[in-house]
Amino acid sequence: MIDQIKIGSFLRELRKEKELTQEQLAEKFGVSSRSVSRWENGNTMPELGILVELADYYEVDIKEIIDGERKSESMEKEEKETLQKVADYAEAEKKLVVKRRCIVTFVGTLMFALSIMIGCIVVPKLPEDNFLRSDSLWLGIGVIGVVGLWGIVIHENRKNSMKDK
Repeated sequence: MIDQIKIGSFLRELRKEKELTQEQLAEKFGVSSRSVSRWENGNTMPELGILVELADYYEVDIKEIIDGERKSESMEKEEKETLQKVADYAEAEKKLVVKRRCIVTFVGTLMFALSIMIGCIVVPKLPEDNFLRSDSLWLGIGVIGVVGLWGIVIHENRKNSMKDK
């Protein structure tokens, strides 16, 4: 909620820091001295365009005028700490995603290498009529492995994109 009295007091304080009268300030911004008096008493608020000009003139943020006080050193420190925590959290999330992708890639590569080894070492030693010597069986296993790996990667990407939203 906006506290017009607090804002008015802050505007008065800023004007006095510049050692201006209400009349001088009014002339500078093309308004009546009565308007400046109403702002400073909390009866009315400056129009948005004038508010922006006042913030620029007094070298303060519009937020400071609307809050009716200057940012304190502790507020700035708290904001910086919060931003740092957010950045650290985002970095940790990013590392977790990279770690998961590495694990998925490693497991997929290991499965692929094992299937090749089995195909090269074990299968030729089996009798001719054994179903494990079937090329279509190993092709099917390979296709299922690749599709499964893609499914995991796609699932991870969707999960991460949902977190971003």
